[in-house]
Amino acid sequence: MIKRTRTEINKCIIHKVGNKYNSGQNAFSESLVRFDEESYELLLPFLLKPFGAVTQSYRFSHHADVRLNEINKYAADIFEDDSNEVFIEHSKNIVNHLYEQSNSANIKTGDVIVAYFEGIEYKDVLTEAVGVFKIESKVDFFQTYLDDDSFDVVVQKGISTKRLDKGCLILNSTDAEGTVVLSVDNNQYDAQYWIKNFLSVKYADDRNLHTQNYLEMCKEFSEEILKPELGKQEQSNFLANTVDYFKEHESVDYHGFKDEIFEEDKHKDMFEDYKQHFEKLNDVLIRNNFEVSDVVLKKEKSKFKTEIKLDTNIQIKIDVDAPDASAEYLEQGYDEDKKMKFYKVYYNTEK
Repeated sequence: MIKRTRTEINKCIIHKVGNKYNSGQNAFSESLVRFDEESYELLLPFLLKPFGAVTQSYRFSHHADVRLNEINKYAADIFEDDSNEVFIEHSKNIVNHLYEQSNSANIKTGDVIVAYFEGIEYKDVLTEAVGVFKIESKVDFFQTYLDDDSFDVVVQKGISTKRLDKGCLILNSTDAEGTVVLSVDNNQYDAQYWIKNFLSVKYADDRNLHTQNYLEMCKEFSEEILKPELGKQEQSNFLANTVDYFKEHESVDYHGFKDEIFEEDKHKDMFEDYKQHFEKLNDVLIRNNFEVSDVVLKKEKSKFKTEIKLDTNIQIKIDVDAPDASAEYLEQGYDEDKKMKFYKVYYNTEK
């Protein structure tokens, strides 16, 4: 989603956030981080690398006026006045706002890094960004030291550079829906805490969201309706045909999709009924026409389960990218002698 080849950290500060539920307290820095070359070269990719793979963006929301969204306001003020004083003041406000969202014992304390970036590339345009990153997990590591004439070892805790726990980038870039926000959350112990309560954002209403919603509906339809009614093989066929349809079409037409995927009218009716159920249950609108997002298709199809698990400890995995494989090379039957069902698989060579 972003490119960081020309990105620099203009300002950075580190605070600690407590847990209000457990009567914890915040601890604030008063000065910006002064990097040496080694720490700077390590921190920059650690903070930004996860956002290179983010496929969807968010926009700020608020029940009354989006300008009253706290994080939106703090970021806008920093973009307007990028002085050190304003940055430090609003970095503390951001941590205080994060603290107010800790309404559960599950919310973890940690370090909060607030950074101001320049030269982030988003959709071929260089822009600035305010980043907020929460470090919740520390790892044990050995530190050796010299004690008199011998070396000894002690265990210390530190931040692993392999994975960022939580982070967001508020870009100095807007469209018709508002300011662009990117987010990652690798510790999703509370689905509401980071996205809804702290950032108060919603997905952008674009091809990414439309593709995700439609594929999610198809996945749930296959699991809740097709699998119990028609069996695992037909479920796998449907998922493979769905992926093939999205790969072959630049845009999805709901009625065209039904006619191409389903042969029988009763199955089309089942899909129509489930669409209405899915929309009501998840409070989403499934678009009848939308452009396909290839990056979301690649991500979502990996969630499709096409394995046939048998009670004889054998599994048959069907390639979701091969829609004709199951129908052409997999047969199901019943053996009267053994009184058992069976699958017959055709192939030329083993791989």
